[in-house]
Amino acid sequence: MLRCAELGLHTDDLEDMTMGMIYDMLIEQANDREKYPIKGRTGTLKNFLKGGGDYGGQN
Repeated sequence: MLRCAELGLHTDDLEDMTMGMIYDMLIEQANDREKYPIKGRTGTLKNFLKGGGDYGGQN
């Protein structure tokens, strides 16, 4: 219940949600605070999905 309170969820809100939905919200909250050292460049995902396999990161 503490984690739900941190998300601003009340008991009435929880009745309409699954555990999976709540877990997803907790994960997203943690991801929002994370600092990512590698940023994607424009077109990187498109090239990766075309089969290049290179994500443009450091080797």
